[in-house]
Amino acid sequence: MMLLLDTHILVWALLADPALTVQARTLLTDPANTIFASSVSYCEVAIKRSLGRSGLACSAQDLAGYVSHCRIGVLDLRPAHVITLETLPWIHRDPFDRMLIAQALTEPMRLVTHDKTVARYSNTIITV
Repeated sequence: MMLLLDTHILVWALLADPALTVQARTLLTDPANTIFASSVSYCEVAIKRSLGRSGLACSAQDLAGYVSHCRIGVLDLRPAHVITLETLPWIHRDPFDRMLIAQALTEPMRLVTHDKTVARYSNTIITV
């Protein structure tokens, strides 16, 4: 299965945060799954950290190093994703989450998230 990780799932994995559920750990370590991070997550971490927002205890550089070290694929934001983004209903207002949703739906990939509001977009989204 091709999995796109929500930014918080990615950060929690990097930090070995206890918030990362057993279900999420199982998905991340299953060799049958191909794991991807989005370039959108790098942007989210960089912007939120530069604004001094708490909750993201790593930098975009830390995230990039983790993704590289773990051999996680990187999915760049492409025009096809933006076209899907434009058509999404306004269930969720967070622009970063909306971009991740659009990417997952366009590819298609299964988005792994902890956010139940994000999961309302599709039954292909995995809430952990």
